[in-house]
Amino acid sequence: MKCPFCKEEIQDGAVKCKHCGSMLNGSNAGTGGSQSSSDKERNTALILSFFLGWLGLHRFYVGKIGTGILMAFTMGGFGFWNLIDFIKLWQGKFADSNGRLLIKK
Repeated sequence: MKCPFCKEEIQDGAVKCKHCGSMLNGSNAGTGGSQSSSDKERNTALILSFFLGWLGLHRFYVGKIGTGILMAFTMGGFGFWNLIDFIKLWQGKFADSNGRLLIKK
């Protein structure tokens, strides 16, 4: 079975897509379905984190302005904060400012 939102292969009878985090089986009723995943791309945020993560640009990209400014002033949390964000982006567990997982393209 394929997820109707991200088109990735998922288990039959799954309640939530493990790739994009979308709730399945009618549990997105009233939200239009696509609201469970962000309109921001994971690969773009991943590239921004890799090259300019010490400035927090990946956080600005996903709408987390406050923590982006904090990252810029601390040079990515002295590198550790950026490393954690990079790993979360790589795993697909990084969310935008509305708590929605980034889409994979």
